[in-house]
Amino acid sequence: MLYIGLDVHASRSSLCILNDGGSAVNRVEVKGPWSKLVEAVRSIDPPFSICYEASCGYGYLYDRLRPLAARVAVAHPGKLRLIYRSKRKNDRLDAEKLAKLLLDMVPAVAVPKTQVRNWRGLIVWRQRLLDQRVSWKNQVRAALRGLGIASPKGTTMWTKKSMAWLGQQPLGSLEQLKLEMALHELQHLDEQISRVETELARLSGQQPGVALLRTIPGVGLRTAEAFCVWVDDPTRFRRNGQFGAYFGLVPCQDSSADKNRLGHITREGPSVMRKLLTEATWMAVKLCPHMKAFFERVMGSKPDRKKIALVATSHDLVRVMGTMLQRGEVYTPDRGASGQCGRGGENPIRPQAVLSAPPAPTSPLCGFPSSPGI
Repeated sequence: MLYIGLDVHASRSSLCILNDGGSAVNRVEVKGPWSKLVEAVRSIDPPFSICYEASCGYGYLYDRLRPLAARVAVAHPGKLRLIYRSKRKNDRLDAEKLAKLLLDMVPAVAVPKTQVRNWRGLIVWRQRLLDQRVSWKNQVRAALRGLGIASPKGTTMWTKKSMAWLGQQPLGSLEQLKLEMALHELQHLDEQISRVETELARLSGQQPGVALLRTIPGVGLRTAEAFCVWVDDPTRFRRNGQFGAYFGLVPCQDSSADKNRLGHITREGPSVMRKLLTEATWMAVKLCPHMKAFFERVMGSKPDRKKIALVATSHDLVRVMGTMLQRGEVYTPDRGASGQCGRGGENPIRPQAVLSAPPAPTSPLCGFPSSPGI
């Protein structure tokens, strides 16, 4: 058995091949796109195992290397830094370190199927379009403010009535040109967001877990689908507390002897998921009495603890959502008066039918259809 470590870059990659004893058999530098890297690996006599670090496009490379190797391990980049903290770092050394990890233990990451990766990418793409739309709206407001024109507040600024009012404002030729271009960009972004959301709605309709999570007050379609697609396979989480750690909602910890220091949350995992969870938590606090009780209990009588209480409630919400997917049970408000959602007290989840009709044949991936493609 050979052990191959890959240090992968966009235009140049390094390979280090080790034997069973850990000695280097060969080192190869591959210049060019990833297709040439795959061809270089194809030329190696099997059997062999491959290890490389997870980065942008790691799934694409995994799909092409998996048929060639006995094992493909995708290493967690954050944990690799803890293992190989060195003052000497270059591509050749990194490839050798990755190959040596195969002889011991690789801090691996889960590689989802192509359809799941594409779905994640579409959710991130929608968020980027929303950010662009917010940016253009702010520019329109700033332009009006610079001309001394008081614009309508809130979402009323973007109604048809407000747009008609905006077209009647006395503006110079240059200001009119900038405004027309900004409004054109907004209209184009609205069309793009509508197309993306239509496709996301089609995909969500194939996912029973989305309907399940939407039984929680405050959790809408976008939050439910994003949680399902990033959790992917809920059975890979052994404890419901791991859901919070996966989404970066647990505090950094520095513990030694009798001292235990907790800092800010780790912020690991997808940032778009934390954004959606924050919005859903605010709505859950308003709509669910038990979420509200938990939030107020953490905040106490100190308004400066509002952000801490929000994060704690988000963490608790994530644990409940993860448990619901694992058990296939809907959320019901019947519970004790402890005010705790998902920890202690009476469990807020009760067995009920998730859907009125039986779901389509699924794989273990959180109910995703087993057919390939998105």
